[in-house]
Amino acid sequence: MNTITQRKLPNGTAVLVLGILSILTCIFYGIIGLTMAIIALVLYHKDLKKYLENPELYKNFANLSLGRVFAIIGLCLNSLSLIFYVYMIAFVGEKGMRDFMHNLDVKAKQQQESQE
Repeated sequence: MNTITQRKLPNGTAVLVLGILSILTCIFYGIIGLTMAIIALVLYHKDLKKYLENPELYKNFANLSLGRVFAIIGLCLNSLSLIFYVYMIAFVGEKGMRDFMHNLDVKAKQQQESQE
């Protein structure tokens, strides 16, 4: 009887962490999270090839798949964030962007005061 020692896919944890971080960093103009999501998807495809060659050899395919889902969500959120900021800068301008952010800050403070 041949027993195969299962090992972890080399980038499974990295894909999962990068996928989560890509979602969390979507508020930073979309560039940081977009980069992380793309790296996560590239690493996913590398490990997917290894897994498909010998599926019985690896044991953390669930982490890899979940990381892929997070990376896709992060890719979508960061793309929308990047499009929003490019639109704001192109059509509203830098001063309009500052005014928009100031108005959001004022509304948040007013809402916070009304809840207290």
